[in-house]
Amino acid sequence: MIEPMTAAAEASRQDNVEKILDSAERLFKHYGYTKTNVADIARDLSMSPANIYRFFSSKSDIHQALAKRMLSLQYEMLQMNSVRQVSSSERLKDHVLLQHRMTVETMMDEEKVHEMVVIAMDQQWPVIEEHISKVRVLVERIIAEGIAAGEFREQNTRLAAEWFMNSGVCLCHPQLITKTLASDEVLTPEQLVDYSLRALK
Repeated sequence: MIEPMTAAAEASRQDNVEKILDSAERLFKHYGYTKTNVADIARDLSMSPANIYRFFSSKSDIHQALAKRMLSLQYEMLQMNSVRQVSSSERLKDHVLLQHRMTVETMMDEEKVHEMVVIAMDQQWPVIEEHISKVRVLVERIIAEGIAAGEFREQNTRLAAEWFMNSGVCLCHPQLITKTLASDEVLTPEQLVDYSLRALK
C-alpha cells in the first residue's frame, strides 16, 4: 500500500514544480518555446534533466502546466469581476474588455508568449477547453442575474452565454486580435460590446 504524501513532502514537491515553471516561462519568453528544451530548463536550475522528468513527463507537459497557471490567473480576475455589486450589463462589458486587455498585455505584447499560446490553441489542449467552460459559466450566471433584475429579456441563458462569448471572440482570441490590431478597424472594443449587450435586452 502506497503511503499518502506528507504535507511537507507535498509542499516540497509543489515548490519544485513552481521553480521549474518559473524557469520554463522565463526561458520560453526569452528564447521562444520551440528553441527551448528540457535540458535548457535543467541547466538554468542547476539540476539534471532527469530531475525535471520527476515532475513533468515532457516539455509539452510543462507548457500545459504554464498555460493552466496563466489561465487560472485570468479566470480569478474574471471571477472577481462577475461578483461585483454593479449591473449585469456593466459586468458583462467589463468582462470582455478585461479579457481583451489581458490578452493584449500578456499574450500580444510579447511575441514569444504569443507563440506559446498559438501552439497551445492549435493543439486544442483540454486545459484551454476547461478554461472556456468555466468562463461560460460565469457569463451565463451574469446573464441570468440580468434577466432576474429586468435588465435583459427572457431567454435561454446557456445559448445567450454561448452567443455572447462568440460575438466577442475577436477581442480575446490571440490570432484574431493580431489581425484586428493590424487592420484599420472603425469599431472599438467598447462599441462592439455595446452592440452585443443590445441583443440581450
